[in-house]
Amino acid sequence: MDRERVALYDLTYGRLQELLAGWGEPRFRADQVWGWLYRSLAADFEAMTNLPRPLRERLAAETDLTLLTPLAERASATGQTRKVLFRLRDGQTIESVLMRYRQRQTACISTQVGCGLGCVFCATGQGGLARNLSAGEIVAQVLHFARETRPPNSQPPISNIVLMGMGEPLANYAATRQAIATLTDERGYNLGARRITLSTVGLVPGIRRLAGEGLPVNLAVSLHAAEDELRSRLVPINRRYPLAELMAAVREYIARTGRRVTFEYALIAGVNDAPEQARALVRLLAGTLCHVNLIPLNPTPGSPLRPSPRERVNAFRDELAAGGIAATVRLRRGIGIEAGCGQLRRRQT
Repeated sequence: MDRERVALYDLTYGRLQELLAGWGEPRFRADQVWGWLYRSLAADFEAMTNLPRPLRERLAAETDLTLLTPLAERASATGQTRKVLFRLRDGQTIESVLMRYRQRQTACISTQVGCGLGCVFCATGQGGLARNLSAGEIVAQVLHFARETRPPNSQPPISNIVLMGMGEPLANYAATRQAIATLTDERGYNLGARRITLSTVGLVPGIRRLAGEGLPVNLAVSLHAAEDELRSRLVPINRRYPLAELMAAVREYIARTGRRVTFEYALIAGVNDAPEQARALVRLLAGTLCHVNLIPLNPTPGSPLRPSPRERVNAFRDELAAGGIAATVRLRRGIGIEAGCGQLRRRQT
């Protein structure tokens, strides 16, 4: 029965207007409902107190706000990082992570149930793809954390979003684009697009499409190697879109948007962390408006791959700096709570 209800979070503002107009409601009702959903973060229809009771009852009978239900949680000892496993209406599961910092709170959210791209160091990729998420399922992850972190709690509400959870955002382009539009709509959640980072493993057509959208989100590219043979082993999509094509698309993105691109590089002991590999990365990125995030691998249970030791991480960073490439080492968070993509989901299934 629930699956036949209209999922309100799946509706654009225009579709919400059409739905309510079809029910004979005045035009301003769409503004009211939209505000309750995304400004007030209402979790049920009874909270929408300025709506007439008959409308609230009809919304409760014919639409649905419960797209995901918390199934399991893991929190770090400090409470700064928390991962939630959600069950969707069809029984599938996804993961989301809340990361608390002094000046911001970031939600790391999923765009697919699983992932079909098969990166060798990623638990999600090893499990395969079940389906795409809808726009509402993407949005609902953010709203779940926003309800918990909004004032009067001591922390600020969700201020940043990274599309770096389960799945490849550019492989679910339409739903991802709609979710971004919903979250940045000034009538609702009103998050600045520059506070959203979209991470891709390198889907060249999607990068080019995003460049043409004029949407000022941040683009991050999961690189992990600076030459094709190794990258194709670590990131199989490289066989379809090798580095020359990927870098051409990235430079087109930069030229069209004027925005710096972040390259993410997971440092794996004995695999991609040698000084000569850092120098190859310098050559690959020379002249590109970019920043490199170096990330010691978050190990996946059962995998022989291990994170690079600190001295190798620092040496790699120093090689990049010597070559004129700006790089930082990202703090690993959530190692103790299976915060690596797909780890908690795999344990629960």
